[in-house]
Amino acid sequence: MILPEPWSAAWWEPSGLPKTALGFSIYRLTTEDGLIGIGPYTGADPKLAVGREPFDVGRFWAQHMSGIRSDTSGRGASGLEIALWDLVGKASNQPIHRLLGSRRDRLLVYAATSRILSKEALVDEVLALQAQGFRAIKLRLHRQDVRQDIAAVVAVRKVLGDGVMLMVDANQNNQSEGYPYWSRLTALRVAQELDGLGLYFLEEPLPRTDVEGLAEIAATVDMYIAGGEHTPTVYDWRPYLHACAYDILQPDLVMGGNLGIIGARKVAEYADAFGRLVIPHVLMSGAAFPLCLVASLHAMATVDNCPMVEYPYDPPVLTEATTQSFITEPLHIDPDGCIALPDKPGLGIELDEDRLRSATGAAATVVAATA
Repeated sequence: MILPEPWSAAWWEPSGLPKTALGFSIYRLTTEDGLIGIGPYTGADPKLAVGREPFDVGRFWAQHMSGIRSDTSGRGASGLEIALWDLVGKASNQPIHRLLGSRRDRLLVYAATSRILSKEALVDEVLALQAQGFRAIKLRLHRQDVRQDIAAVVAVRKVLGDGVMLMVDANQNNQSEGYPYWSRLTALRVAQELDGLGLYFLEEPLPRTDVEGLAEIAATVDMYIAGGEHTPTVYDWRPYLHACAYDILQPDLVMGGNLGIIGARKVAEYADAFGRLVIPHVLMSGAAFPLCLVASLHAMATVDNCPMVEYPYDPPVLTEATTQSFITEPLHIDPDGCIALPDKPGLGIELDEDRLRSATGAAATVVAATA
């Protein structure tokens, strides 16, 4: 998918090269009965699923993704796990969230912007997002001068009413050549300044390895401190919970390949036991993004402590036309900022086979196997 303009994501600033197109890769698992399960490609050898009974998806997760013992993680198998769940839902003629005991059939999503813009352009963007129905918006910090970061948030806060929740992602856990990463003291001072603006959460004010520093910030400010998208396995969340380092846990079902639907639900249960919230990070994996999003929606519809789900959206670059172009029915945002859970079997979304067949080269890759 060719983008309407070059895209420079904040977490790559200042050294990242702009992207001009979005490619994607997917798994397609086929059963002997002709059912097809799809999932985002996450690097695992599809042979892991060959000969597997889809209803043994729990065993598959324990063997390849749990991380509780050696050799039970690191295989990047979450895309296959999602595809197996898609098969389970189709074989049962039920959406995944209903099979897992859904609590709700629609979820609030927040618009996750992705670029560093001028204050004026940023204000125009958030007002447009508010007009489209978004009730929660996340800004990005990654400017060379942290004072400009704060000034941009202040400008946005002035124009947004109380009806829109505002969040900020500092992206201090991402590697970017030439960026002046915050010290603990800088992170604490920024958090204190932003706290007075009524933010809902501040994401990744420090690297995820600095558990002590994160805990200090979380104990100092009233807004929530969020993070953890790069946390590799379910059991790696324990230090953050015990140290009260994160108020909001942000597991990613796909990135790293060790969580999937089962793992994300386990993280949510652990967080709930500690009185914490969970708002999953949703990987912007090119045009495979809707597979990442819909899997997150199915998982989070079954837990009690998820107030919203991330939705990467940043016109004119990240839009339905660019990120959902290869599915037949895009996941629309309702006027109240929510997405309705699909009611079709499995994941509930279908690939546009005509568009998929027309894609060439690196634009689209299908990794197939027989379950």
